[in-house]
Amino acid sequence: MDAENKKGYLKGTTTIGIICSDGVVVGADSRATAYTFIANTEVRKVWKIDNNLAMTIAGTVGDAQELIRVLKAQAEIYKMNENRLMAPKSAASLLSIILQQNKYMPFEVGLILAGLDGEVPQMYNIDAIGGYTEESKFTATGSGSLTAIGYLEDAYKKGMSVKEGVKVVAKALSIAMRRDAATGNNMLITVITKSGYTEYTDKDLEKASAAK
Repeated sequence: MDAENKKGYLKGTTTIGIICSDGVVVGADSRATAYTFIANTEVRKVWKIDNNLAMTIAGTVGDAQELIRVLKAQAEIYKMNENRLMAPKSAASLLSIILQQNKYMPFEVGLILAGLDGEVPQMYNIDAIGGYTEESKFTATGSGSLTAIGYLEDAYKKGMSVKEGVKVVAKALSIAMRRDAATGNNMLITVITKSGYTEYTDKDLEKASAAK
């Protein structure tokens, strides 16, 4: 991938995260764009860092992949040294330091980091130069985020379960796909609860809906 393509690749997207009473739900579409060209329709934008932790990515693919590699390795080292899983807040702080140290040649990314600290749901929105905010309800990144946020403002209910949260995230993504040309194709939704880490594709969601 040359430098020019790197700048334009995986620019458009919608990623979403919400806090639920029993865990967290994060999701994203699968379309990668290089300016106005749809470069790939099967891009993974939700990544498992550990059994308690997921990260969504928006931005350039190479930068995002490097951060995923680093964070996975650090989470594994932390688990071996401390004999417990890295908390979302610790992971967000680590990413913030890495991004801040590179702010003069920044990673071109927007990240959502979400998971459990024990049984406590936590979620962070992290920008390209290391600024991060803890989110108590929901957040979204990418070119379709404004459309998604408009729906989430109305649909999100405090205390909702992850089962309800999956439906809300799926609906928000489908709305973004209809209104944002850089968001589209498929969706991947991840749920993290004390029972573990579970992924759902849009086909899984369609089957579940049809079975009712």
